[in-house]
Amino acid sequence: MSSKRMLSAVLFALLFASFWNPQGAFSQSPQDQVMIYVNLWHNRLELRQMDGTVLCSFRIGPGAKDTPSPVGHYRVIHKSKDWGGGFGTRWLGLNVSWGLYGIHGTNRPELVGRYVSHGCFRMRNRDIEKLYDLVPLGTPVLIDGPIMGHEDLTYRILVTGSKGALVQIVQNRLKAAGYYHGKCHGIFDRSTRGAVIRFQKAEGLEVTGQIQHPDLVQLGIIE
Repeated sequence: MSSKRMLSAVLFALLFASFWNPQGAFSQSPQDQVMIYVNLWHNRLELRQMDGTVLCSFRIGPGAKDTPSPVGHYRVIHKSKDWGGGFGTRWLGLNVSWGLYGIHGTNRPELVGRYVSHGCFRMRNRDIEKLYDLVPLGTPVLIDGPIMGHEDLTYRILVTGSKGALVQIVQNRLKAAGYYHGKCHGIFDRSTRGAVIRFQKAEGLEVTGQIQHPDLVQLGIIE
């Protein structure tokens, strides 16, 4: 395993551990007969039974390097047909707290399998139509892959306005240490910046109001 992939795997484990809630997003309720597993390492989506049995598997086109896809665990909260254009014939919306993300069709099927989207997961129309009929609202979705959504990215400097899974991990760590008291929603807002400044002052770090490499090390997120 490459160093980049190993670091991403560690960060994904941190994210999963930070937000795993046995009574929450992945608790099995009577309607949870299936789940969606998205593998960003191989650009594939699988529909699975809750015991792990794979029912069907499809090629996907996730986010480009500058607009990476989210990772973590979510649920399908919206279903819609015939958005048209680049969204194809079906839409499965996810409850990602920092933006509008979903699984949808495309009018460019030749690009499926490449990192080309703005963060959503593109599928061939015939594939999303099949998946759509098998997935009820509330279906759990596990997106596994590099924490930044693309294997060429290990981390980015986080500033006010930054969004994503890494922001969520930072918020969780700052909250556990008593510096942050807001929601861990993955959006680097004013309250997150204030918590970062308090953390940096207390730990003797350069006070920037941003999260850079030394801050991630001090938080125990990377080595």
